[in-house]
Amino acid sequence: MRFALNHIATPKLSLADFLGLARRLGMPAIEIRNDLPDVVGTVPAGAVRAAAVASGVDILSINALYPFNVWSGDVPARALALADYAQACGARALVMCPLNDGTPVPHGDLVAALRELVPILRQHGITGLVEPLGFPVSSLRTKREAIEAIREAGASDVCKLVHDTFHHHLAGEREFFPEFTGLVHISGVREADLALNDMLDADRALVDEMDRLNNIGQLRALATGGYAGAVSIEPFAPSVHDDPDPEAALRASFAHVAQGVA
Repeated sequence: MRFALNHIATPKLSLADFLGLARRLGMPAIEIRNDLPDVVGTVPAGAVRAAAVASGVDILSINALYPFNVWSGDVPARALALADYAQACGARALVMCPLNDGTPVPHGDLVAALRELVPILRQHGITGLVEPLGFPVSSLRTKREAIEAIREAGASDVCKLVHDTFHHHLAGEREFFPEFTGLVHISGVREADLALNDMLDADRALVDEMDRLNNIGQLRALATGGYAGAVSIEPFAPSVHDDPDPEAALRASFAHVAQGVA
């Protein structure tokens, strides 16, 4: 496994400063975002590519197309625009997240959306990374259902899974599917009295010895199953974003995780 850094870890940093941080931490790859911070909407793709090449850092993915499983409204146009941007900036993949507002989405609609995405992904030479969200209100909670839909859509050549340790824990899913995994997101929850179904993105901090999500165990299971790809840290907690010394905090967290899975 190799570590990577999602820009949500330090959303207050500019792209240039974020790339500099990744280099100092020895991170060979990053993920950029179109929400917080909105690199996609504010920095031309060519400038992103040039900055990444100059820094010697790979761009793993753009995070994210939402809601990819509802193929209506402006979703098709946004999917194409994000694929164009990914190809132009040199990103290898596009993270794709399901509707997460309590509205059910039939399995058939998920398959239909993936069928529409297949030619876009193939044309642009990028991978679609399907990320099930474990929240109770999510329309796609498990990796098993995602794999079934990918197979039904004939998308196995261009689609893989994001194994997010937070969402894996929330969904109560026990299977890991390392052979279908294209990227791993890690984050930790520390609050001992926080109920499982009350966990939100804002509770996702850095992984340390207080972690309740068993990140180390999840990573070991993936590695035992043959996963050797990128492990990208994706913390949403305000405490992480407001840390006056994010470099030291990230370095300590990465060291903890690396020691645990060694």
